[in-house]
Amino acid sequence: MRCTALITGASAGLGRELARQLAAQRVDLVLVARDAARLEDIAEQLRQQYGVRVDVLAADLTEQPGQESVAARLQRDDTPVDILINNAGFGINAGFETSGVADERRLHELLAWVPLRLCHAVVPGMLRRGRGWILNVASVAAFTPAGTYGAAKAGLVSLSRALRARYRRRGLSVTVLCPGLLATEFHDRMGIDHLPALPPLAWAPVERVAREGLRGLRRGRRIVVSDWRYRLAAPLTRLLPDRLLERLTTTSERGA
Repeated sequence: MRCTALITGASAGLGRELARQLAAQRVDLVLVARDAARLEDIAEQLRQQYGVRVDVLAADLTEQPGQESVAARLQRDDTPVDILINNAGFGINAGFETSGVADERRLHELLAWVPLRLCHAVVPGMLRRGRGWILNVASVAAFTPAGTYGAAKAGLVSLSRALRARYRRRGLSVTVLCPGLLATEFHDRMGIDHLPALPPLAWAPVERVAREGLRGLRRGRRIVVSDWRYRLAAPLTRLLPDRLLERLTTTSERGA
């Protein structure tokens, strides 16, 4: 049976790569982002290369009309969405003491509220059909004192665990993907004109992170820390003092 996946933040970076890998697996797609023209270009490439159905849904998920248009698509029973991937996000290139409160609200709206709203829209239909998959893209920042970005991602990890615990016996699989640094457009959108001066080893390949996230979803994993370098470092977040972790995380923002 053919499946359909809806991916937010699908116009670049990890979202675009997730779309490509799913299309290669013959999964039909609904691509969501703000830039309709860019989405349509990506959709046409995927249609021609993989022969899958790709629909485009342009929506600004930081605004309620955009949120509700995507929620409405997730609630349709005639063309149901089998896989929801909450990937859209951005960061703030300012300290908490200088950031704008409107920007902080938009950040939490997109990183925490929007995934909750879209999960709330899609879960009832998945339960009626007795199957469904949700992949929430969080961050290793969720396990560190990484400012308000990490706080929002920690909420997404908690939401994912709660949904999985409540509904996995009813056919709903929920996985949270926690990448580390990715060399994508994430930093450009934050207004950072150069990437942090870190060694190449610190940057995880987008292709690998997407592959590991989808494999974890398929296998019913609860949390996927991707890739191997961050899996090795993850135990340190439970051992190092918060002051040291905060210093480390403020010198290198996550780039998904």
